[in-house]
Amino acid sequence: MAKKEYTFEELSRDIVQKKFSPVYFFMGEEPFFMDKLTDLLINNVLSEEEKDFNQLVFYGADAEASAIINAARRFPMMSKYQLIVVREAQLIKDIEELNHYVQNPLQSTVLVVNYKYKNLDRRRALAGSVDKTGILFESKKVADYKMPAFIGSMLQQQNIAIDAKASQMLADFLGNDLSRLTKELDKLSLLLPGNLPKKITPELVEQNIGISKEFNNFELIKALASKDKLKVNRIIHYFDKNPKNNPIQATLPVLFNYFSNLLICYYSQDRSENGLMQALGLKNSFQVKDYAMGIKNYSAMKVFNLISDIRTCDAKSKGVENISFSDGELLKELIYKILH
Repeated sequence: MAKKEYTFEELSRDIVQKKFSPVYFFMGEEPFFMDKLTDLLINNVLSEEEKDFNQLVFYGADAEASAIINAARRFPMMSKYQLIVVREAQLIKDIEELNHYVQNPLQSTVLVVNYKYKNLDRRRALAGSVDKTGILFESKKVADYKMPAFIGSMLQQQNIAIDAKASQMLADFLGNDLSRLTKELDKLSLLLPGNLPKKITPELVEQNIGISKEFNNFELIKALASKDKLKVNRIIHYFDKNPKNNPIQATLPVLFNYFSNLLICYYSQDRSENGLMQALGLKNSFQVKDYAMGIKNYSAMKVFNLISDIRTCDAKSKGVENISFSDGELLKELIYKILH
């Protein structure tokens, strides 16, 4: 039977509720979730008074598995638990040796291993042992198309709302760099008034993050959906003049996601608002409007061909069969194909 896949949210909830596992092995490409979970454990397993004698931190470049095992096998002093944190564990050469401890860990030790930017080989013994006696959590990158919803979820935990357009603006501008996103959200949160309800607006984002509320990928999709050629060309011209804040690498995934979803709409038996929301997995009805408009303005065959054009443009932007065209020229050519 396959081991349960844990989510960041449920692990966070269990840690706050003092439901600890004897072993946590955090691995994967996204360090943000590992750092957050590790910080939660540091703040919840031991009190400040208990940390002096019962908390120990190892760093992978200087640590050996045997030293970690010896520390983990000690019993806590005047505390229910001891906490062992191993940072940068991917640098430990004999990491598999930890299996000797993980097979039968002490319930009074909470061992936290951060194995960043790569995954443990699940075919080896250590991964299997962690699955049996502890928690093996793979920290994955958040997909670009999921970022607006992720931003909303992060802010909801702080009782802060965010306008859908503001969320999309941040997602387009920052991508899935969660560390940078957190810093920007913290900055915006501090600027909100003390009274409730608190809400981040496009105006607040524009004034403090440096993103135009008028010229962004969110507005570009709306303009393309309605085939507002004047507005589309104004936005593309702005992008061309401000490439640092509006890179083609941020725009192409947004275009690909929109037209890919639009193709799904054509195969949906129920093209009502609720039907399209269900087909696309959307949570907000306002998102459906651009797809309903797109169905009116683009044929299924046109959309099918545009998806291929976007892929080609993406390849050219990365230097494939492209010697002299700039990103701005490539985007203008693609937009022309979309509108004509």
